[in-house]
Amino acid sequence: MRHAMDPDHVVAVATIVSRERTLWGAGLIGGLWGIGHTVTVAVVGGVIILFDVVIPPRVGLAMEFAVALMLILLGTLNLAGMVRKTDGAGASGEHDANIHAHHHNHQGYVHEHAHGHEPGSHGHKASETPLARLDAMFGRLGAYRTVRPLVVGVVHGLAGSAAVALLVLATIRDPRWAVLYLLLFGAGTIVGMMLVTAAISVPFAYAEGRFVRAHRHLRVATSVLSIAFGLFLAYEIGIVDGLLGANPRWSPK
Repeated sequence: MRHAMDPDHVVAVATIVSRERTLWGAGLIGGLWGIGHTVTVAVVGGVIILFDVVIPPRVGLAMEFAVALMLILLGTLNLAGMVRKTDGAGASGEHDANIHAHHHNHQGYVHEHAHGHEPGSHGHKASETPLARLDAMFGRLGAYRTVRPLVVGVVHGLAGSAAVALLVLATIRDPRWAVLYLLLFGAGTIVGMMLVTAAISVPFAYAEGRFVRAHRHLRVATSVLSIAFGLFLAYEIGIVDGLLGANPRWSPK
């Protein structure tokens, strides 16, 4: 459960759950993240424990670098999904009485812009939103929103699996008990992340129906934080730890 609260984990799930409007939905996302994380830790960590696999420093750093890239991507996609409010003014400079702005959604994509409810006055088709385009690519089976936190969890698990396996090997020499430890560790991570995501979603769920601007600002803040933290990690791993240099230095953590 402590591992679920690592900064990179919290930033990633905060960016994802900023779209959620219920504690249940946020908790489900946390559980899916935990499952993806557990599967990777169990598989990769199990291979390290059972077969004494040694991961080269550059490979280990590359796995951690993937987390930085993923945080940048999550924040960028979230920002791209927010359509700026327009004033809806016509050529004469006067507002059409039928044109207005408020939060509305297209198949789960909540956004705000000036629009009307007459034919042709909405401003864009329901299929012309960032999430709709992604859903068209990945979500034909209705699984995109399920796969997204799973993939994020898998990437995080890939980055942390070596550290967990080495921690276990330092204290438990019996491979069977060591693998069981990994599974229990994964179960704790799932529960911990469900609690974390539910807690993070509280201000988003509260503001969504009451404070439109506050909800929008919260989403922008989590997106910017995700990009900034991803860039910081990319610099630390790529430059300071030497992934992009000739002599990479890696200590699993």
